[in-house]
Amino acid sequence: MTARLYYALLFAVVLLLRLCHRDIVWVEEGYPLAAAAEMLRGKALYTEIWFDKPPLFPAFYMLFGALAGWPLRVAGALYVLLSAWAAGRVAAHVWGQREERLAAALTAFALTFGIPASVMVIGPDLMLIPLQAAAFLAAWKRQAFAAGLLAGIGMLINGKMLLLLPVMIVLRPVWLAGFLAPQLLLLPVASAYWMQVWAWGSMYSRDTFIANPVLEGLQRTMNWMGFHAAIVIGAAVGLREQPAKRRWLLWIACALVALTAGLRFSPRYYFLLLPPLTILAARGLALGKRPLLLLLLLIPLIRFGPRYIELAQGKGSTWSDLAMEQDSRAAAALLKGEGTLLVWGYRPEIYVLSGKPAATRFLDSQPLTGVFADRHLTNSTPTAAALARTNRAELMTTKPEWIVDGLGPYNPQLAITQFEDLRPWLKAYVETGRTQGTIIYRRRTSP
Repeated sequence: MTARLYYALLFAVVLLLRLCHRDIVWVEEGYPLAAAAEMLRGKALYTEIWFDKPPLFPAFYMLFGALAGWPLRVAGALYVLLSAWAAGRVAAHVWGQREERLAAALTAFALTFGIPASVMVIGPDLMLIPLQAAAFLAAWKRQAFAAGLLAGIGMLINGKMLLLLPVMIVLRPVWLAGFLAPQLLLLPVASAYWMQVWAWGSMYSRDTFIANPVLEGLQRTMNWMGFHAAIVIGAAVGLREQPAKRRWLLWIACALVALTAGLRFSPRYYFLLLPPLTILAARGLALGKRPLLLLLLLIPLIRFGPRYIELAQGKGSTWSDLAMEQDSRAAAALLKGEGTLLVWGYRPEIYVLSGKPAATRFLDSQPLTGVFADRHLTNSTPTAAALARTNRAELMTTKPEWIVDGLGPYNPQLAITQFEDLRPWLKAYVETGRTQGTIIYRRRTSP
């Protein structure tokens, strides 16, 4: 089988499975979709859109018109193919064609059979997979400028690339030139970018909601290793006969440090570990441990394979992790008529599902309440109270036609009506509808 045919078949399988999710918008992809839609309407990121992630994350969603449904799933399948191909190219350079195809298959498998809200979303951690692999390969080949450039592009996707740099650095001045070149694109919005991505991100990282991060991190990492036992054991086998063990161990160590940033250990953070482990596991499989390792792949296959069948049969409505997405659809259906929208809470998928433009630069209420979304359904203590007050003062200069409070029904203390400074502004609005998880307001047409 030729390489082109192999990757074409791999893409076909990934696409078929991702299309099972074509009628779902997971919340973490609602955020970049909403930002990308505003950018396509002519708004500038960071100055006219508050966005706490680097710019290439929403820019990717612009490539297919910020459309949900099948365009989103085709784009996701293509990105998985890119990730698989990048991992395969490293394996091919170090070993050969057999390892290339195994690395590609393992990467695509790991990005398919996992928690849907993680593997379906082309998020910043997943987006670093091909960049990590490509920059590592360039550094291996001593291609200094290419390694620096790829690492610099990665910084425009995910700030965690900074913690992965030790495996990509080539000690030549031209490496630094390549790394800095992409950052020049941010000069026009440097102040706003620093505030939203780095200052806000550092507040987020310092204030974890996990009571015992060390214990939680160890437990979740061990669980991840057990779930991906085929890849982890295969990587151990592949590493054992490597003459350049230090280089691979450094890559794994940097990825482990990067995924601990923020002390939250979300499942999607572990995507940072996939490139070195899947590439090494491909070598482990090639060395003859295939029966055992292939048997261990049944763990994720059995756990998440049936969910694709359920979706294909139209049974996904019973999933608890889709309850809020279904409620957002119900809320979007009630927004009949023209006008701009403000969504209160972390419910950016309502922008996507309703098709309404954002009335303000705030796509969610975190910068307006000062309470991070990882806790605001149950906790009302702000991390950035002063910044939130300033942002609410800006909010009161705007006139959305619609307001959807998607937070108050879950945490009444953070309902939009509970903020004293917003009450005079809210007198211009009247409640027009409710769902189980939202309250909908519309601007009055007369005093």
